[in-house]
Amino acid sequence: MMTADKAAAEEAGRTDLSDLLNNRMAELGLSYRTAADATVDPRHPEAGPLYKRGTLENLLKNRVASAPSEAQCRALSAAFRVPLVAVQRAVAAQYQGYVAEHWDRSEKARVLIARIDEMGDGDIDRLNRLVDVVLDDKSE
Repeated sequence: MMTADKAAAEEAGRTDLSDLLNNRMAELGLSYRTAADATVDPRHPEAGPLYKRGTLENLLKNRVASAPSEAQCRALSAAFRVPLVAVQRAVAAQYQGYVAEHWDRSEKARVLIARIDEMGDGDIDRLNRLVDVVLDDKSE
């Protein structure tokens, strides 16, 4: 049985940004509210958080039709502690269909993945393990 969230994501197509942020949220142990409160643009901190809890939740569940602004990308990068370029490229992939780029768990490497939309979570996990093996070999 398909959930409403999964159906919405499939209808929207790509989920690169949503996946990146969801994975980081889980790794960091953040709640939607905590993450939303941290979405402050480092260039304009006086503006405060750029996302409310509900809006951020919708973004992470791929229920937002428009791409985040430049300031919102900086705020997401800061809140989820990922490189700005990773957020920008995930936005480009999800909202404009560019070739996807997947950062490994340690953020030491990135993998360009053609046709990522055809891959399942298991395939991406296997790629992560392969990247980890290659990075471990290089550090020895």
